[in-house]
Amino acid sequence: MSHATHSNAALTPRARLRLARLIVDDGWAPARAAERYDVSWKTAAKWAARYREEGPAGMLDRSSAPRHQPNRTSAPMVRKIVHLRWKHRLGPVQIADRLGMQASTVHAVLVRCRLNRLAHVDRATGEPIRRYEHQRPGDLIHVDVKKLGRVPDGGGWRYVGRQQGDKNRAATAARTGAPKSRYHQPLVGTCYLHTVIDDHSRVAYVEAHDDETKETAAAVLRNAVAWFAERGVNVQRVLSDNGGAYRSFLWRDTCAELGVTPKRTRPYRPQTNGKIERFHRTLVEGWAFKKFYSSESARLAALPAWVHDYNHHRPHSAIGKRSPITRLDNLAGHHI
Repeated sequence: MSHATHSNAALTPRARLRLARLIVDDGWAPARAAERYDVSWKTAAKWAARYREEGPAGMLDRSSAPRHQPNRTSAPMVRKIVHLRWKHRLGPVQIADRLGMQASTVHAVLVRCRLNRLAHVDRATGEPIRRYEHQRPGDLIHVDVKKLGRVPDGGGWRYVGRQQGDKNRAATAARTGAPKSRYHQPLVGTCYLHTVIDDHSRVAYVEAHDDETKETAAAVLRNAVAWFAERGVNVQRVLSDNGGAYRSFLWRDTCAELGVTPKRTRPYRPQTNGKIERFHRTLVEGWAFKKFYSSESARLAALPAWVHDYNHHRPHSAIGKRSPITRLDNLAGHHI
């Protein structure tokens, strides 16, 4: 197992071990071994002494932090800072004002406790968000539906403006014969994106449909399980919200037929399915509203390429800035 060392180190742990063994085991003089590795004789003697005392384990870097830090914020004060952050969602300046401290000190404590970003704190409970990740691809997949208004012929209002956008909607609705809303506004329909995310790898599978019925949801699940199987992933569980399609007997029977255990989130707790909620935001920003589309068909034509780029090329911050597909390591007998 290799260990990282700091950027200014003259020797890696492996080179330190070889240097120390030359002195201790082979009887070299420290000055001669130091010349061999282009370091000072004091450095060579230090690693030799540490090797005598601790063996190979002593070659690793040690923390440079002092053992005793008398000016560090006391534990009771840290608890007060954390309490104000959790329960009242205050920032460093407000907390510092209440406790008579420096805002920079409060910020340092929040960073140490991983509370410097409010995104780390659950809005409903005020508690730190518990991050989890299943160990293997296929252990759990998340499913959901993202609804998007269809793009009218000529483009939507985000790019052509409200006035022209309304004209485009009216013309498209007249062409397709779509009914008007109860406020007599022309409608162009809704695109239902059935999305599937693998919990471990973040690899995504997406299908666009005209509805979110139980039949469509069950068909998407079949297709997704087959798609993942082609890539060496055996799906074990599926997590959904409490939508009607996922509470149906058809969904239950389809899961049983595929050998997949269905699970549902707690009601009114979308955070439980947070990975797919975050993917939807990426999907909207990176594809749906990223650029001008002259029609819904033009936008849908760009979807497969975007999903491929997301899976194969886009660095994902939650998995070490790797692309999701690199985590599909179930191939060639892995995880058996």
